[in-house]
Amino acid sequence: MTNPTQYSPLALAFLGDAVFDLLVRESLLVEANRPAGQLHKLATTQVNARAQAERAKQLLPQLNEEEAGVFRRGKNAKPGTLPQSCTPQEYALATGLEALFGWLWLRGEQARARELFLCSFFEKKEPKKL
Repeated sequence: MTNPTQYSPLALAFLGDAVFDLLVRESLLVEANRPAGQLHKLATTQVNARAQAERAKQLLPQLNEEEAGVFRRGKNAKPGTLPQSCTPQEYALATGLEALFGWLWLRGEQARARELFLCSFFEKKEPKKL
């Protein structure tokens, strides 16, 4: 198993972006059998900095001390560029979220990543088992 502390927060966010995207896509597929184009449209509403920033806010109270530290490192990382579609604060929160998911994945804590994802993804409806 890889030691996730060897990687920068932005490298963890690189992996975490893919992990979060996979969890979104999987949850949408499990939720209902839809055409691929519709699934893609729905996924893009969740896998963007603004939506991820909202998810990060929901997750913060659920994090233990070590997870919160990884999140903070990701949030405080200084990326080279910022997208125009969100504020710098939203992008920082999204990067923190992605770094956390990348870190959990590298530690082999996929169950914890799924648990946190489900806590943030399903706001008012009952989550389905993945």
